[in-house]
Amino acid sequence: MLKVAVAGASGYIGGELLRLLLGHPEVEVAAATSNRYAGRRVDTAHPNLRSVTDLTFISPDDLGTYDVLFLATPHGETMDRMGEFLTMAPHVIDLTGDFRLKDPAQYAAYYGGRHSAPQLLDTFTAGLPELYRKELRESDRVSVPGCMATAAILALYPLADAGLVSGEAAVDARTGSSGSGISAGTANLHAERSGAMRVFAPTRHRHEAEITQATGLPARMNATGIEAVRGVQVLARVQLREGTSEKDLRAAYREHYADEPFVRVVAQKRGLYRLPEPKILTGSNFCDVGFALAEDQREALVVGALDNLVKGGAGNAVQSMNVRYGWPERTGLTFTGLHPN
Repeated sequence: MLKVAVAGASGYIGGELLRLLLGHPEVEVAAATSNRYAGRRVDTAHPNLRSVTDLTFISPDDLGTYDVLFLATPHGETMDRMGEFLTMAPHVIDLTGDFRLKDPAQYAAYYGGRHSAPQLLDTFTAGLPELYRKELRESDRVSVPGCMATAAILALYPLADAGLVSGEAAVDARTGSSGSGISAGTANLHAERSGAMRVFAPTRHRHEAEITQATGLPARMNATGIEAVRGVQVLARVQLREGTSEKDLRAAYREHYADEPFVRVVAQKRGLYRLPEPKILTGSNFCDVGFALAEDQREALVVGALDNLVKGGAGNAVQSMNVRYGWPERTGLTFTGLHPN
């Protein structure tokens, strides 16, 4: 059994990592860190784990050595400590934004500051098995993409790869409150969030750089916070190459995702769930993708949906670990979501 640790385990992503890893038959969770809760039981922060584990949070200073180290530490701080983290485990999986972009100039442009470890950027593989499975089989340094970026990339990539898109992608993303993290502040108070549809990133959301990097499509992205706790849905409008048909679109998705364990193509003509809907994906590692073709067949709306804490975070991390060690990718990730929910 592999010994794994989760650094930054008291937040929402950290809690999801613990939930998934505690149910994983091939690993033992040896440590979970928290500054705030050090010395207290894990179920103090994550009451859903009551009776599942007797694990106690430790201080980050007390981390030892492990087979795999998952990082759910704060954005911007992780890169400063990455040299230290790399000595603690041969396999490091980072869920922060610090190592998602390969170009330090792009990092500076989208994150508003200089990267403190630019020499390490190229050493990380994107934790998205659907695009980088071959690389993940041999990679010991993994950077999991952002939740909205994951949904958009998986929705857009088949069309971009098939050469069916002409020009840029205009991405409209919606996310639940858990996407802001456990320390989001007053903007996430119930009194402020309830009933709101807050456009918190009207232009240049940082995930657009990830979308462009992965798909090759110039992307423009805005993001809106909605009242849901969990869930991401992205709508991306793209102009299509002349002569593209609905059959071409379906063929592109079928070619890329026919054998994928966690991507489902949902593009039906009728029904309540005829296009991807995050409501039914809560707790699951699925990403549903779909499309609608304009009547003139010159434009398509592509849709992606997922649970931001699972396929948009912890689930992708665990799936990437499964790929690295040659385990079935569904291991520890079999929960299907709920309906009704």
